[in-house]
Amino acid sequence: MDQAVMSGGFVDPPIQSAWAFRAAMTAMARPGEIVTVDGGSAPAPVSVAASVLLLMLCDPGTPVWLASSHDSAALRRWIAFHTGAPVVQTKEQAVFALGKWDRLCPLAAFPVGTAEYPDRAATLIVEMDELQPEGAVLQGPGIKGSARLNLPDVAVFRANRALFPLGLDFFFTCGDRLAALPRSAVVTAAGGSV
Repeated sequence: MDQAVMSGGFVDPPIQSAWAFRAAMTAMARPGEIVTVDGGSAPAPVSVAASVLLLMLCDPGTPVWLASSHDSAALRRWIAFHTGAPVVQTKEQAVFALGKWDRLCPLAAFPVGTAEYPDRAATLIVEMDELQPEGAVLQGPGIKGSARLNLPDVAVFRANRALFPLGLDFFFTCGDRLAALPRSAVVTAAGGSV
């Protein structure tokens, strides 16, 4: 097995996993807040933040779907080596998905949970070219007043919110930074109405 596959994981897994979990949960609990993480380095083009999320979230019971922007033999081997998570062929099988927005879309095939098990929905890790506290307006649980985040498509997130308590959850990553958007967040265009 080559060095690129074996490297890039947590050096001190218990400590780094705990810090990563705290950062990810902070981001999910405070939609739009951008946090910084470190400790993971998957094969290119995966960002540090997305690498950390994969290391922290994935295990043998959480199938991962890779969009064409990120699907490579090296990344598949890295995920298998560091997390044991199976990489699946279809969106319908995914618990987690990774890729650029345009390659993740359309989103309709990803599981949004069921009335009995709303937690059986996919979480998408969206790799962004930039991550800024500007653009779309976010409101809802965990947000004091409102927050802003440069989301790729406001209409998609509004439609996702309409499914609540079902729906997808999102992490947005860029470099060593990440932000989250749970399905409970209300999203409006800048200057728009709810």
